[in-house]
Amino acid sequence: MFLATMMDNQGTNLLAVVLHSGAVAKVVLLLLAAFSVISWVIILQKLVLMHRSRRVTEKFRNEFRKTTDWRDLKQASGIFRLSPLLGLFTAGYTEVTYQLKSSPGSSRALIKSMEAVERSLQRASVVEMGRMEHYLGILATIAAVSPFVGLFGTVWGIIDAFRGIGATGNASLATVAIPISEALVATAMGLVAAIPALMAYNFFQGQLKQWQTELDDFALEFISLSERNFT
Repeated sequence: MFLATMMDNQGTNLLAVVLHSGAVAKVVLLLLAAFSVISWVIILQKLVLMHRSRRVTEKFRNEFRKTTDWRDLKQASGIFRLSPLLGLFTAGYTEVTYQLKSSPGSSRALIKSMEAVERSLQRASVVEMGRMEHYLGILATIAAVSPFVGLFGTVWGIIDAFRGIGATGNASLATVAIPISEALVATAMGLVAAIPALMAYNFFQGQLKQWQTELDDFALEFISLSERNFT
């Protein structure tokens, strides 16, 4: 209560605390602010991208199941470029087409090796998952590092506070309250940067597991149709 009254009487607010901080504290706060901005940019970008990918994927899967000629779907693939399933389809279609063209003398075009088709789908799945995981490592790094950066700023601020106490020889609450509050702002900023990044990282990891399941399901569906039509 005394601390709150004292800070209010002196007109102290968060901005004033930041401006009154030392050079090291300001650098720490600016770094944490940059971490927070970067993490929110990644979070919003990923949310928009995954929402659009989900919507386009539903349309692509419906078209894939309705079409009777994969060549038509391949020609219209540009409108489905946000779907990770398109990468699997393109890889599988390319491998199937190559094998069918390599046996021109037979009366009926057949796939020689379904294992090759499966491998092409697996490689495409790895590529698509890697593309969807892009930038998530930055979120994990921000979530892990920010609290320690904030703690460093706090420790440094407390060191400065005690150095001031030693210089003035006055250890009253009025003397140490504001310097210590300035130091604790760094810890708060570290948590502000870390918590959203950690929550978003865990959320996107759950989404990626769902996408992996969907990619595996599509690969099995593609293989089943290829075996039914070309073997």
